[in-house]
Amino acid sequence: MIASTTGRLLPIFGASLFVGDVPSTFAPVDDIPVSPDYVIGPGDELRLQLWGQVNLEGSFVVDRTGMISVPQMGTIHVAGQRYDRLNEFLRSEFGRVYRNFNLTVTMGQLRTIQVFVVGQATRPGSYTISSLSTLLNALFTSGGPLPQGSLRDIQVKRGAQTIVHFDLYDLLLHGDKSKDIVLAPGDVIFIPPVGPQVGLLGSVNNAAIYELKKDATGTTTVADLLELGGGRTSSAAGSQARLERIVDRSVLSVIDVDLLKPEATPLQGGDVVSVISVVDHFKDAVTLRGNVANPGRYVWHAGMRVSDLIPNKESLVTRNYWQRRNQLGQPINEYQPGAADTGATGSLQVSGSSTDAASDRVTQGGAARTSEGGSSVAAALSGTNGIFPAKTDVVLSAPDINWSYAVIERQKASDLTTTLVSFNLGKVILESDPSQNLELLAGDVVTIFSTADLRVPSSQQTRFVRLEGEFVASGVYSVQPGETLRQLLKRAGGLTSDAYLYASEFTRQSTKRVEQQRLNEYADQLEAQVSAESTGLAAKAINDRDASAAVASAANAQAAIARLRRIQPVGRIVLQLKPDSRSVDEIPDLALEDGDRFVVPRVPSNVNVEGQVYSATAFVFERGRRVKDYLKMAGGPSRQADTKRTFVLRADGSVLSHQYANLERSLMFPGDTIVVPLQVDRRAVLRTLVDIATVVGQFGIGVAAINVLK
Repeated sequence: MIASTTGRLLPIFGASLFVGDVPSTFAPVDDIPVSPDYVIGPGDELRLQLWGQVNLEGSFVVDRTGMISVPQMGTIHVAGQRYDRLNEFLRSEFGRVYRNFNLTVTMGQLRTIQVFVVGQATRPGSYTISSLSTLLNALFTSGGPLPQGSLRDIQVKRGAQTIVHFDLYDLLLHGDKSKDIVLAPGDVIFIPPVGPQVGLLGSVNNAAIYELKKDATGTTTVADLLELGGGRTSSAAGSQARLERIVDRSVLSVIDVDLLKPEATPLQGGDVVSVISVVDHFKDAVTLRGNVANPGRYVWHAGMRVSDLIPNKESLVTRNYWQRRNQLGQPINEYQPGAADTGATGSLQVSGSSTDAASDRVTQGGAARTSEGGSSVAAALSGTNGIFPAKTDVVLSAPDINWSYAVIERQKASDLTTTLVSFNLGKVILESDPSQNLELLAGDVVTIFSTADLRVPSSQQTRFVRLEGEFVASGVYSVQPGETLRQLLKRAGGLTSDAYLYASEFTRQSTKRVEQQRLNEYADQLEAQVSAESTGLAAKAINDRDASAAVASAANAQAAIARLRRIQPVGRIVLQLKPDSRSVDEIPDLALEDGDRFVVPRVPSNVNVEGQVYSATAFVFERGRRVKDYLKMAGGPSRQADTKRTFVLRADGSVLSHQYANLERSLMFPGDTIVVPLQVDRRAVLRTLVDIATVVGQFGIGVAAINVLK
């Protein structure tokens, strides 16, 4: 009922005490000291030691008649004796026969007793327990009351009388176990049905369902319930509580309770008392978040403006930015960057020795929000899979601040609608423009963005581009607004005389991401085909050999697809230059993006022949030689070669195949590679898929070549 009316599932107070295994602190233990008032009975073991005129040592068990039989002494009736008087009693008995002796007596194995646990118990039944066991020991052994059993009126019946009424709340709330009596043989522990229950929730220390127990006046009040629940928390609001009650077992009603006089409101079964908490509203405060040094709540005052909240540029440099900068110069293996570093103003990072090998590629990091919901990281990472940059990388340490746009989130007091009031952050902080230095109201939320949070015009973006290889001044360059690749190369001094533009490699991170997505989609298609074909081959199998072959083929295909998924595209863009290109003016006037990399090698002296040929190797380039000439030098295609699908991977990244050219008569250029694939059995679809994936994986030719292999 409480869950349906309040939306919360409250626990039954005290029920968790019996969840799980029996706690060892409550388990009966046989080797604990025997209390002085322990009464000896049948089944107890007495350990006697006498010395002097008589020497005797032994253990004696009290029989059913209450006797122990002692050599040279006869029987002694000990049942009913208290343990603290046992030594004196036995000394008197032995003194009738002997003189001048000493005697000690201790308890050995104690007798067991049988008790019964009945009523609303988790595991009702008959239990054999130690004679030292108490009511609590028996309760824990039997698993305690059921949810519909009472915790406040657990009864111990001995003969025709009820000798104790035990309230478990006394133990839970006050540590009082004075009524936890030692059990006797034949005792019955009776757990009656639970009494009236009420719910307490909201801003209290222990929200739960409580069982009512009438006090001396015959009623339980809201004050009593609050005491059971540990009282109100410090976040409780005002002096009012809400009481939901079932009236005449037909309808629900709501009653306001004055918490200044909680004793004036009696409770009845089925009541639910809710203590309201303070609304999470900060008075006279504004919130600053995003790409700032100290996000959080600040005191608002009349006439407060944006410049009061952000007094200078230093307020916009995040703490993580400085932490990242402080790591520069440290060994790479000692620094593991976080996955959500926040950024601030971008700057060059150059650290470490120039003798360290620089990474081969620069990857733009993905944006990751901070916990304040503001800034993001867009630091360029070297290599793939988020590897930390090499010590000589020059990268953006963080995205730049968006100076042209910041926003105030404001709730209108008139109709409680939320509006966004934007302003130019640069004019406030950098130019002190009073028209943009907006006045703040209590409750405003000011958000500062970085260029990674919102896409800004390219003229406002900070972009770093790497030029490597045969340049007059290779390096990392900051791209000026509107600058293209051709313009950047001219500003960098142009090319050396050894530059081989045709084999240049221009890579871009956005292209790499698109290629990776398409490669994943292609792998998904292959996997679906493999699954379908595997099912068909298994259905067509007429013997165990065919079935085993189908399973093996499917496993090989899945392994090849897994290798295909591990391929990392390079993000290369083919610039379609001519083999004899020499001038910067022949390079496309391509707009640049952050993280672009342009590598121009020197003219190579070889061409490569790979795949199913008799001698797969590199050969010295000779001008005028054609594909057929280099195939002849490699010994020609082998018996396993698929000559109709031979293709040439040009030095510029393009692919030349039989489908679109007279391949054998095509001229070869320095850096070109001839690929002769393996002959594929067209009737075995699974093997075809394996071979396609294998070829792509071995040569790493990128997504552009996949269509050629289909």
